[in-house]
Amino acid sequence: MGSEGDEKRIIKKPRFLCLHGFRTSAEILKKQVNKWPQSVIEKLDLVFLDAPFPCQGKSDVEGIFDPPYYEWFQFNKEFTEYTNFDECLQYIENYMIKHGPFDGLLGFSQGAILSTALPNLQEKGVALTKVPKVKFLMIIGGAKFRSPSMMRV
Repeated sequence: MGSEGDEKRIIKKPRFLCLHGFRTSAEILKKQVNKWPQSVIEKLDLVFLDAPFPCQGKSDVEGIFDPPYYEWFQFNKEFTEYTNFDECLQYIENYMIKHGPFDGLLGFSQGAILSTALPNLQEKGVALTKVPKVKFLMIIGGAKFRSPSMMRV
């Protein structure tokens, strides 16, 4: 008979929903992340999601990565007004309900901006109200919202 010390400990990998950059895709972010050291990747359960809206303009990655390209939401030149933002939040929450639970968010560029805002929106009861609390964030190349209403978030 084995002792308690002989039992294998099952360690659950933290599960991250990965949000790609503006006018790119889940597949592109997956290719980028897979360049990380294997010792890091093997400790994470990464799930990559395409944004809900097809690209509405030229992608900066055209010629480097193949289409299709997507955007999470649209914005004005000053980055103070956002279009389809509420729809984007609902899309992410619906995905998390169907495919979760998730422990955290990994975001790159526009996905990083979203990932940074989501825990605060969740805490205020504005977004992600039907899923467990976001515990971890990995932010890569983000920025911040400039709208006065979003800055209070």
